[in-house]
Amino acid sequence: MIDWHSDIPIYLHKAQVDFRKSINGLSVIVAESMHLSVTEPGLFVFCNKSRRQLKVLYWDSTGFALWQKRLERDRFKWPSDERFNVVTLNHEQWCWLLRGFDITKISPHSPIFYRDEV
Repeated sequence: MIDWHSDIPIYLHKAQVDFRKSINGLSVIVAESMHLSVTEPGLFVFCNKSRRQLKVLYWDSTGFALWQKRLERDRFKWPSDERFNVVTLNHEQWCWLLRGFDITKISPHSPIFYRDEV
């Protein structure tokens, strides 16, 4: 059963991935390209060239698991900023991505800090 807590880090590998890769091939990408430990808590998310499919690799303390989602009509709005190879998302951004929102264009209101003036 999938048990993804809202505090688990979510890492997007921005470059397209050949979806013939499975657990072993994706775990090599996590280690060598993303420079992360695949057995640490986290979801490692990959997208195919057409941006119609996602694969999520994670370690659940007993072994690796691989989850896949395929869109039938639309495409995922995948970040394209070339400065970073890995994008870290919070749980809310992850939900937005899965629902089809462009996470690079969504920004919250800026926080305002007030001081009592005496």
